[in-house]
Amino acid sequence: MTEATTRKRRSGGRSGHAVRRGTSVIEQLPWSLPINIDRPTEPLTEEGVARVHDTAMIILEEIGIEFLNPEAVRILKKAGCTVDGENVKMGRDFVMEWVRKTPRSFTITPRNPERRIVVGEGHILFGNVSSPPNYWDMEMGRKVPGTREMCRNFLKLSQYFNCIHFVGGYPVEPVDIHASVRHLDVLYDKLTLTDKVAHAYSLGKERVEDVMEMVRIAGGLTNEEFDATPRMYTNINSTSPLKHDHPMMDGWMRCAARGQGCIVTPFTLAGAMAPVTMAGAVAQSLAEGLSAIVLAQIINPGAPCAIGTFTSNVDMKSGAPAFGTPEYMRATQMTGQMARFYGLPLRSSGVCAANVPDGQAMWETEHSLWAAIQSGTNLVYHAAGWLEGGLIASPEKFVMDCEVIQQLIRYMDPAICDVSDDGLGLEAIREVGSNGHFFGTKHTQERYTTAFYQPFLSDWKNYEAWEAAGSVWTPERAHVIYKAILEEFEAPPMDIAIQEELAAFVERRKSEGGAPTDF
Repeated sequence: MTEATTRKRRSGGRSGHAVRRGTSVIEQLPWSLPINIDRPTEPLTEEGVARVHDTAMIILEEIGIEFLNPEAVRILKKAGCTVDGENVKMGRDFVMEWVRKTPRSFTITPRNPERRIVVGEGHILFGNVSSPPNYWDMEMGRKVPGTREMCRNFLKLSQYFNCIHFVGGYPVEPVDIHASVRHLDVLYDKLTLTDKVAHAYSLGKERVEDVMEMVRIAGGLTNEEFDATPRMYTNINSTSPLKHDHPMMDGWMRCAARGQGCIVTPFTLAGAMAPVTMAGAVAQSLAEGLSAIVLAQIINPGAPCAIGTFTSNVDMKSGAPAFGTPEYMRATQMTGQMARFYGLPLRSSGVCAANVPDGQAMWETEHSLWAAIQSGTNLVYHAAGWLEGGLIASPEKFVMDCEVIQQLIRYMDPAICDVSDDGLGLEAIREVGSNGHFFGTKHTQERYTTAFYQPFLSDWKNYEAWEAAGSVWTPERAHVIYKAILEEFEAPPMDIAIQEELAAFVERRKSEGGAPTDF
């Protein structure tokens, strides 16, 4: 077997998984669903867990959550909640009874069954950046509004990298497409340029129904087959403090009714939208999230739900959000501890507040990714490409983040901790003794191409060799890599009849006006 063949197999083979530029090969890990084998970090004592839970329950019992969707209020009132206008209160026993109906794990199967993901069961899965209105790359050197072409390019990167397991939202908001039909064009691009799990924004009836129908068509499914198991997912944010808005609740209820993935992630910034103390912010976040999960379970007992955390602190001088901070990490760990208490899968994020892909961007993102590992997170949103607190998507940052994610996936590989006779390598130690090296031993030679993961961005040269090679900085190398990926990208195959049906649906819905833009 040639070295080139070995590299191709390791990187995943066909369709954009091994990109050549000249004589170089951009390597990556094969597709897998990594399992987090580390014990979670649990900063709360047993008493601390009880106190956070009690505070969340008191919020639900005595203060209540504002549901701005009349249908949600009607359903909750009929189920036994106390309703005063839009304010809904629910007792703790009632909450826990319904939350216990939520499955501890669930699967989501996209149009390519080989890209099926498992949410829970110890898995930690990573998704692309989602929803920034702006774009930055080294060619432009400035922040600009997103376009469809930019969005398509991020979708190609999301398909290419095996460490990206699901494709969330719009990787950058294509503001050159009218908001009434934006979801149709982006979902068409997402379903034809990728074969991974897709997301629907819960922004009212039309958008969610359109996305569910497009996912059904792309999978060649009947309505019964679509409803039988999750095929896509939505994520909603509460309007902190203590509100759920009308369009998000509408989409949430529709996805729950059809058994699709439902993730609720309160966006609680301590000191602005929640108490300035992290425990208080986490307790409020839990109350907001649990109330939505209760609603989903009332609509469809056993509906696949996960709770998310997006709790961080703000710069109290400017009000700007901060990410990857010690407080963010601890809030994520605490929420993970509480998610296990409730028996719920957990979503967190890979985020930063840096404006360009520099050192700050990488250390803040890596801190947030480590918090995901430490918290027992199952789904990591915004894991690649996020800048400026979610206002910018950057392809260079995307490539750099994927390098970090691959390192973390390699870190979680149990093979590193192999203590079998082969893993301990005693015979190799005996062979070399005290007067040799291990480069040429059979033990090393048989394993170095597969057992040792050599990243595609790390540049382990001394200064002189790096300087002689052109002194290329990491973001510059990431720029070359993302351009190479786009240049040689091949979309995953789709049956021509299905693609034509998908295109026809998009055109019909556009002719009908798409979705309303006034909520």
